[in-house]
Amino acid sequence: MSVKVIVVGAGLIGPRHAQSVISNPDTDLVALIDPAPSGPATASQLNTNHFPSLDALLASSSIPKPDAAIVCTPNHTHVPISRNLLANGIHVLVEKPVSDSIESGLELLRFAQLPENAHLKLLVGHHRRFNPYVYKTKQILDAGSLGSIIAVNGLWTLYKPQSYFAPPTDWRRAKSSGGVIPINFVHDVDILHHFFGPIVRIHAEKTLPQRPNPPHDAEEGAALTLRFASGIVGTFLVCDATPSPHNFETGTGENPIIPKSPTNGDSDFYRIFGSNASLSVPDMTRWSYDGKPDKSWNETLSVERYDVGDATPFDLQLAHFVEVIRGNAQPSCSGEEGLRALIVCQAARKALETGQTVDIDTDLFKNEI
Repeated sequence: MSVKVIVVGAGLIGPRHAQSVISNPDTDLVALIDPAPSGPATASQLNTNHFPSLDALLASSSIPKPDAAIVCTPNHTHVPISRNLLANGIHVLVEKPVSDSIESGLELLRFAQLPENAHLKLLVGHHRRFNPYVYKTKQILDAGSLGSIIAVNGLWTLYKPQSYFAPPTDWRRAKSSGGVIPINFVHDVDILHHFFGPIVRIHAEKTLPQRPNPPHDAEEGAALTLRFASGIVGTFLVCDATPSPHNFETGTGENPIIPKSPTNGDSDFYRIFGSNASLSVPDMTRWSYDGKPDKSWNETLSVERYDVGDATPFDLQLAHFVEVIRGNAQPSCSGEEGLRALIVCQAARKALETGQTVDIDTDLFKNEI
């Protein structure tokens, strides 16, 4: 039987999720929920029912009870909406971040793990885990093709125009709600966790500010050093004030409003170094001494390039959600994993503010739920 899905939130991201639900043969879009005046028109365009609130839908007898929901509302509403859905026996895929604070995120995890909710699934929509370049990189790492991983170098560098920070989205330059670390770096943190396991130590140095007028309270960039629980070390530069192709969006073409680099080799954003080989992403080039008489810097490196197929991450994420609901898969990004990314971003900001290296307790949220 098809999984009956509702989408909560009809902003930029909600309709994209709705299109995935419509195109998947295993799911039916039964309603779109949004209080905005444009909500009914958006629902009509998607050929689905509209409700102004979740409570209105739950009180209605005009549609069957949904099996699952995708939450695409403002960050501060993620926890109360997700909790309400779980309380009504509905599986949840909540857009990242899982919450707007560590405390509220822990509250949601505690609620999701209550015995009466144990049969329900809570997933966090870090959809980049389903990007073809990420999937291929993970496949290469899991196959041991690089040997033991030693280090990783990452970049997320581009230029955001002044219009990005203009009202009504001027909250993006406020420290309490904006900044390149919680808005952008959080995505890369989740991918790094997906590849290498938890980050346990972080140090950060702030980049020179480039936007004095109007002033920005939030950070524009940082140079970060990382240590993972596995012993892998890494460096990462994040900055939204420099013209650059070295970022996930330009490299993969995932975001339609950011043009893809015409050549992947000019926009690498991850370099992974192993004992047997190194790999750059997204050009997917593997460097090694395979087939050479000696493993030595005196030899010419062997070069291998991997092909990456086309796929839509939102479609793959939805298909995964369905498989998790049906008991055929474990969540790729659980509520715990979603919260772990927030904890690292909080630690990065603390490192920026104090100038000190910050240790991260990987058991922090587990000990409290």
